[in-house]
Amino acid sequence: MLLELHPQNPNPRHLKTIIECLKDGGVIIYPTDTVYGMGCDIFQHKAVERICRIKQIDPKKAQFSFICYDLSHLSDYTKSVDTPIFRVLKKALPGPYTFILNASREVPKMLKTKRDTVGIRVPDNNICRTIVKELGNPVMSTSLPIDEYVEEYTDPEIIHDKFGKLVDIVVDGGPGGMHFSTVIDCTSGEPELIREGVGSYDAVL
Repeated sequence: MLLELHPQNPNPRHLKTIIECLKDGGVIIYPTDTVYGMGCDIFQHKAVERICRIKQIDPKKAQFSFICYDLSHLSDYTKSVDTPIFRVLKKALPGPYTFILNASREVPKMLKTKRDTVGIRVPDNNICRTIVKELGNPVMSTSLPIDEYVEEYTDPEIIHDKFGKLVDIVVDGGPGGMHFSTVIDCTSGEPELIREGVGSYDAVL
């Protein structure tokens, strides 16, 4: 199913369909402030396993991130964050960044890495943040099952043609991007650049 959501004024009926799908263990493809991502409710284990099958990855080795509405989710899913790191997060988010932080006990076991960390995203995209807000908890996020994002994968209709049978809903939020978020590891207390993406590393330090 391809459902269009207006970025500023999402259709309440379509939004309700998406939330019910996630709560029932569905998998969706949705826009972020970078590329289109694939995800599910973080507490729906079967949906997480399904995404791993779609991407042909071992859940234990997968590196998923959490899409959060804002930084208020931090204390639920991460261990306490030092003030200097929190300042960096506040400066960068919402924006095209993924911050790797130490995971709290609230993070479902199968979504923790071996290092007991979690990636946190607050995209500057009203659609995915509204979905998270209405759902009431983060959405797990991963990239589409492709080797690289090229121009055709910025078009939600093409994404639906290619992957619509693998997922329950493709959310059409207009054209997506082709480049990933910048990944910054904050687990040691000092921000460390892991992957240079859309967000400027220097701008947030």
